[in-house]
Amino acid sequence: MSKKTKTAYVCTKCGADYPRWNGQCTSCGEWNCIQEVRLGSAKDERGQRTAGYAGSRSEIKLLSEVDLLQAERILTGISEFDRVLGGGIVSGSVVLIGGAPGAGKSTLLLQAIANIADRGIGVLYVSGEESLQQIAERAHRLKLSADKIMMLAETSVQRICEVLNDIEPTKPQVLVIDSIQVMHTQDTESAPGSVSQVRESASYLTQYAKKNQVSIFMVGHVTKDQSLAGPMTLSHIVDTQVILGSTDDARYRVLRADKNRFGSVGELGFFAMDSSGLKEVKNPSAMFLNRAEKPASGSVVTVLWEGTRPLLVEIQALVTDCQYGNPRRLAVGFDQNRLAMLLAVLSRHGGIVTAQDEIYANVVGGIKVTETSSDLAIVIGVVSSLKNKIIPHTMFFFGEIGLSGEIRPVANGHARLQDAAKHGFKTAVIPKGNAPKKAIEGLKIYAVSSLAEALDVLAEI
Repeated sequence: MSKKTKTAYVCTKCGADYPRWNGQCTSCGEWNCIQEVRLGSAKDERGQRTAGYAGSRSEIKLLSEVDLLQAERILTGISEFDRVLGGGIVSGSVVLIGGAPGAGKSTLLLQAIANIADRGIGVLYVSGEESLQQIAERAHRLKLSADKIMMLAETSVQRICEVLNDIEPTKPQVLVIDSIQVMHTQDTESAPGSVSQVRESASYLTQYAKKNQVSIFMVGHVTKDQSLAGPMTLSHIVDTQVILGSTDDARYRVLRADKNRFGSVGELGFFAMDSSGLKEVKNPSAMFLNRAEKPASGSVVTVLWEGTRPLLVEIQALVTDCQYGNPRRLAVGFDQNRLAMLLAVLSRHGGIVTAQDEIYANVVGGIKVTETSSDLAIVIGVVSSLKNKIIPHTMFFFGEIGLSGEIRPVANGHARLQDAAKHGFKTAVIPKGNAPKKAIEGLKIYAVSSLAEALDVLAEI
């Protein structure tokens, strides 16, 4: 007697499931994204070998009885990569690394596991897309030591776990899955790459990692809007999710942590791609401060806080006469709605009206500003361009602007000041709440409490 095949209807965008087909997903609002998938039947577990923990039985423990001994993190030998991971690879963790084709995901992981293998730690690279010859050619081109890296061409997660169990004496501590979208599990009958296959394969590998204390890197594809392909549950399954992208000028690669259970979210790592692979950028502030030799109005430097370190970036503003009926407001690198709000505050509390002017603002280097500490620098840049007043190259601004015109303090103000002073800046305009108790050598500080005070400082220079 044939078994009845169970089906479900799953949204390919967010992973929501429905008992029947719908034209629109009520969870994410997308149209024509619900597909029918076939579900595998639950199998009898008696006598069946599961992924590396067959025969094991879950037991209830008191929270006080849980062992608090923390394993030492595995360093990849790439400090920018370790920074984004929170200080290295945690034993038994699952990291999902996504990025556009050609961003350098496979190259970065190959460089990392080559460094790990050189220290005598077992690693296994599982390729489901490229042939082993292609990977060997890449390792040769990057001049990596390949005699200690174990390789496997496989797409079945059950078979991968069986192979790991068969090499018990030299079981690897780090496993790379390239990529999770081509993996499949035998318990699910849908095609590889479908929502159910990606979800079940990731869950299967995650359970293996937790039971056997094996750290797993999963390579993930991205969609056209640079979000990870597959169900949203994939982000919930893994411990860490990082995205490798490029700056707008494609000169550098930026690795950002979107989720991290073992470190800070929003941490950035900077790399430059050349013929020998990804190279770390030790001083990213210098990368974004490659300013023009001749000073120009509208150019202002601010200090952002990305993850666990300060980052000096240049913000440019351009104010020009309106050529058409409706003046444009365009922001690249930060929220356009916030620009409109800051212009309203500038008009109300600064006495500078820009309602009839077109305003363009840009963060140099292609970086995305997600915090509010750049508010003061944006406003000063607009005023500088409007009045054609040049800001000295050795001056910087940071601070959040409230709707009543007050300048609010930001986090890690002292560290921002020290980093700017280290890069040769001489003058700072900052919130009064961030004024240091002790003077910083070589740095003149203007501590302001309102937008009007900041504009007065600008008028003096």
